[in-house]
Amino acid sequence: MKKPVFAANWKMNLGPQETRGYLKTFLEAFPPAEDRTVIIFPPAISLVVAGFALRDRPDVMLGVQNVHWEEKGAFTGENGAAMAKDAGATVALVGHSERRHTFGEGDEITAKKCAAAFKAGLTVVLCVGEKIEERDRNTTQAVVLRQLKAGISRLTPAQVAQIAIAYEPVWAIGTGRTATPEDATTVHTAIRRALKEVVNAKNVEIPILYGGSVSKENADSLLKAPEVDGLLVGGASLDPAIWASIAHT
Repeated sequence: MKKPVFAANWKMNLGPQETRGYLKTFLEAFPPAEDRTVIIFPPAISLVVAGFALRDRPDVMLGVQNVHWEEKGAFTGENGAAMAKDAGATVALVGHSERRHTFGEGDEITAKKCAAAFKAGLTVVLCVGEKIEERDRNTTQAVVLRQLKAGISRLTPAQVAQIAIAYEPVWAIGTGRTATPEDATTVHTAIRRALKEVVNAKNVEIPILYGGSVSKENADSLLKAPEVDGLLVGGASLDPAIWASIAHT
């Protein structure tokens, strides 16, 4: 992925019809840009429609919000990574805080999903982040690094070098509270250091994104922070004009 990276996570919003209108507006407002990576994560039900809308815009990557760790089988309501790729996805979001804390997915499940996504040929964006009580106990780095090391535990160092990481402090998601650029830099630096140890290289080009109440107003200051290589945007990405503005940052 070319830095900076801008990723829009629509979560459970924008069905197929809304997706068509959204992408028409967004693509008109966002001309092709070769100096950055832009990714859109629609809900699975809108994946094929989004892929069709983006067929002439290879500069905008299509991602899937979640995958199951098995390729196929009796898993009602789930989507396999290979299925997501067949539908047009090239990127998979794994370990998002809502998967961890709303759906109870622990480190082992996240590790299996990372491996499954990579096996299917999807680029992984692994999410890590602490809850408010963990932040208050000053265990932010311990929690984040545990999630990071667990998530990549089934990948080889060469495979790890091909993924991206998103740091999303849980206490800042959808709350209006945002980590300061300094907060983001501190955690991203710790993540970078850990990745260098795993990949065994002095320079690790793995993109590390910040996510957590990112808005049009704070995107620039967050992106200018050292070690912040991009942004994972939730609610603010649901408006195509605002998302185009953020992706132009």
